[in-house]
Amino acid sequence: MIGIFKQKNPGNAFILLIYALILKFPVFLHMPAPLRQEEDNYLYRLVLDLLKPLAGEKGFLYGLLAFILLYLQATLLNRIANTLKILPRPSYLVGMSFLLLSSLLPEWNQFSSTLIVNFLLIWIWYGMTGLYNNQKPLSAIFNVCLLTGALPLIYSPSLAYIVMLILALIITRPLRVGEWVIAGVGFVTPYYFLLVILFLTNQWQSAGLMPVISFHLPRLPASLWTTAGMLLMVGPFLVGGFFVQDNLNKMLIQVRKCWSLLLAILLVGLLIILVNPGTNYQHWFLSSVPITCFHAATYYYPNKRTIPLILHWVTFAFAIAVNYFPHLS
Repeated sequence: MIGIFKQKNPGNAFILLIYALILKFPVFLHMPAPLRQEEDNYLYRLVLDLLKPLAGEKGFLYGLLAFILLYLQATLLNRIANTLKILPRPSYLVGMSFLLLSSLLPEWNQFSSTLIVNFLLIWIWYGMTGLYNNQKPLSAIFNVCLLTGALPLIYSPSLAYIVMLILALIITRPLRVGEWVIAGVGFVTPYYFLLVILFLTNQWQSAGLMPVISFHLPRLPASLWTTAGMLLMVGPFLVGGFFVQDNLNKMLIQVRKCWSLLLAILLVGLLIILVNPGTNYQHWFLSSVPITCFHAATYYYPNKRTIPLILHWVTFAFAIAVNYFPHLS
């Protein structure tokens, strides 16, 4: 399987779809319900209100939407990774790695606010990589910050991504006050329009405008299955980090900045784990984009295929077990 996805053949897109259906089929086996969390904000609640007349409180449609979002994220992330050349040769390893990673915990396959935020994060990462040597940086910076500013209106702890924007501007742009001002305007613009809408519709509630931020220690794994899933997430990430660091001198400056921006997203993802951790592991999913790319490096760089093959099939078998037989966990 590693050898198939390591090549960039047109037929691999169909194979990736079959691969996704095998891993995600349990999404369609039951009548799934959208995940509702205390940290969900205005835009996600609006989406649920719009879907409720069509899908009810739970049903097949929510599972289908979750699968579509996950598959779109895998293909989009893979295409962007190939465009940015974060690996020496184009492949489908990034898409494969995302589908595997997102199957390590069954709750990551539910339709949720974090699933939508993660989809937007892929676009934001791609937008940030284009800030370097951009001929029209102000419009690009505004668009990236506007999209990032909408994230807290979907999932409140996403307010922490303001740190990602600061790091992105430091990494990709020389210090210019005008660009920082435009970044700030872009970030607060979604809140401006929200305030206008709430005021005009007489729904002004100051309590829900700014998320409540509190710091906690990360939740300890509730079971051995959860612990194993986290080990399969962290282990290949560390190995991939070693390979990326070892090959950093062979990469173009633009590619190095892409990896640096991934680390910025990961840093904020780890920060969100400490902010309003809730009662599940949904917020851990927001670190999946950078971790996926490092997983892909683990499958790509080793000269000997034995270890990547063993790692892939162990992870694949675990994902099948934890999703098809949830009673075991």
